[in-house]
Amino acid sequence: MVRVEDAVIARLKTHGQNFEILVDCNNAIALKGGKNIGMKDVLAAMKIFTDSKKGLVASESAMKQAFESSDVEEVARQIIKNGEIQLTAEYRENLREIKRKQIVNIIHRNGVDPKTHAPHPIQRIENAMREAKFHVDEFLSVEEQLQDALKRMRPIIPIKLEVKEIAVKIGPQYAVKAYPVVKRYGTILREDWQNNGYYVAIVEMPGGMESEFYDKINEVCHGEAEATVLKTK
Repeated sequence: MVRVEDAVIARLKTHGQNFEILVDCNNAIALKGGKNIGMKDVLAAMKIFTDSKKGLVASESAMKQAFESSDVEEVARQIIKNGEIQLTAEYRENLREIKRKQIVNIIHRNGVDPKTHAPHPIQRIENAMREAKFHVDEFLSVEEQLQDALKRMRPIIPIKLEVKEIAVKIGPQYAVKAYPVVKRYGTILREDWQNNGYYVAIVEMPGGMESEFYDKINEVCHGEAEATVLKTK
């Protein structure tokens, strides 16, 4: 059981009343996300409060009215599932770092320099994000923050999000081995396993993955593969 002094508050307002519990931040969030965690590892105190700071405990009748139960573990589970969990500063920082890396990776995979059509290295993107003083919001999704990040970074490095259609032709000797690479790097729009053993396909992928895709295909096929960009959009 987490120590009370290390706990955070999880709360739910329902039926005109406020209900609070003291919880371990990480375990409560994991439980809210669907993991099977015992309530003894979640709760810092086996009590349901109306105001945890004042130590005011909820009555059994109030719990039964709101949750159809007065069992502390069951009520606490419902509060966690349906309520809000106060995040520690450490947890918020970890969330920001995870989302920052996701934004950088999306830009690296999908973005290119519009003049050269080459992807920007991850370090360059991270430096531009830092120089642009873009601050990741731990409560917003990566998708909601991506365009703002790009807007702030473009005066520092030119970035264009591209999708490319690439025609691939691989000989019989390497076709089977190379197929998982083609599938992993993009969406196969059309493909044909020809009678002579050749594999031909048109694959759509983020523009930033083009060079890496070529390197991997050449590694598997020892340079004996053909790839041509058909369309950039």
